[in-house]
Amino acid sequence: MDNIKKQGNASDYLANERTFLAWMRTSVGIMAFGFVVVKFSLFVKQISLVLGKANIIQSKGYSAIVGIVLVAVGTVTSVLSYIKYKQTEKQLKEGNYDHSSLLISVLTAFIFLISVLLIAYLIEST
Repeated sequence: MDNIKKQGNASDYLANERTFLAWMRTSVGIMAFGFVVVKFSLFVKQISLVLGKANIIQSKGYSAIVGIVLVAVGTVTSVLSYIKYKQTEKQLKEGNYDHSSLLISVLTAFIFLISVLLIAYLIEST
């Protein structure tokens, strides 16, 4: 009697969808932050040129690189979240759900690394 598989019920499937949508919001947020980083750098350069002070900001070009990397990470996060959603859906249908926090761990480590790099960059540039 113990090896009877129990398929997920409707609330399990809905929870899976809510989790997927939360991951999608996270990926859009990461991409938006990357976009803002790139555009803010361009905005500051344009303002300094308009004011006739080209040497206000001594840019090393890190903003564009960081912004592009953040947009790429947001894109990868959306793809990985869809894969995780489909895997969880399949596991629920088969009745053998197995929790994995790999995506959470990797994304947390990446955001922590980017945060430390941004803090170091801001400290260096002030």
